[in-house]
Amino acid sequence: MENVSFGTLEEILVVDDSSMILSLMRRILDKNYSVHTVASGEECLQFVQSHTPDLILLDFHMKGIDGMETLHRLKTDPNTNLIPVIFLTGDEHNETEILSLQEGAIDFISKNPLVPGVLLQRVKNTIALTSLQRNLQEEVNRQTLQIKVLTREITEALSKTVDAKDHYTKGHSARVAKYSAEIARRMGKSPKEQEEIYYMGLLHDIGKIAVAGSIIRKNARLTEDEFEEVKEHPMAGYEILKTITVLPNLPLGAKYHHEHFDGSGYPDGLKGYQIPEVARIIAVADVYDAMTSKRAYSEIRPQAEVRAEIERCRGTYFDPDIANIMLRMIDEDKNYSMREQI
Repeated sequence: MENVSFGTLEEILVVDDSSMILSLMRRILDKNYSVHTVASGEECLQFVQSHTPDLILLDFHMKGIDGMETLHRLKTDPNTNLIPVIFLTGDEHNETEILSLQEGAIDFISKNPLVPGVLLQRVKNTIALTSLQRNLQEEVNRQTLQIKVLTREITEALSKTVDAKDHYTKGHSARVAKYSAEIARRMGKSPKEQEEIYYMGLLHDIGKIAVAGSIIRKNARLTEDEFEEVKEHPMAGYEILKTITVLPNLPLGAKYHHEHFDGSGYPDGLKGYQIPEVARIIAVADVYDAMTSKRAYSEIRPQAEVRAEIERCRGTYFDPDIANIMLRMIDEDKNYSMREQI
């Protein structure tokens, strides 16, 4: 909705089907505010399509669309639901006041009688409170955005420290994060959940910074002792990430992405749905990227071979439903672009 500015005064829209009330309101408010008047709920709803008043004074009883229905439409429209509304009524029933406040009105003013001083003070208070709330929300939004950017930058920097240990795994964490987020999207996860899984994918291998570089970069078969050291990286990652309270689930991907659906994985030998869902997602993405990127000990595998391996491990290493999503992603990737680009 376009916001139209009328000057430096706050804008008040008065909605009442009585010309006498409209005239009286204008006389009371005109010295301090820019006042606009309409005589029906329909006109009010039309007015707010092109203007955003700072406050609406709304009559309860009107012909056509009454005040309650007008308020309901204002509060259910995302373009107008933040405009504060004060009800005007001649009713002396508490039920009317309760009903209007429940529907979203911020205050209630009686017209029997209409006391100018009370009207002016309530209008002033409402506009001041709304302005304060708006400023606070803008500050919260700014701080939230800063935290969001900082979180992403830190997680990306941490993931690069892992990739830097081995030239052949450069970009691995970012690709796993990307594939994991896409799987989550296809599973119907919210944008917030997709973002969290992306971060978990970025840091799923963070524990490898505790593994000797000579082992990480070794281009021959690992000894039993070396493999046992590598198997410690999930717990190391968990210990590194568990103190990050802003993303409390972050350690789950690091700790459990080597668990297998049949219970043959590590570190805890979890089975099936005992494994956190995010780790089951990352596990598929991790293995997929390992097969579709160049390593010291292997080349990028043909797409058909990668698909066959995901299919083979469906239900043993991988959650079958999540594996099915990855299989669909592979089938849709006609040009085999979902791989490391070298």
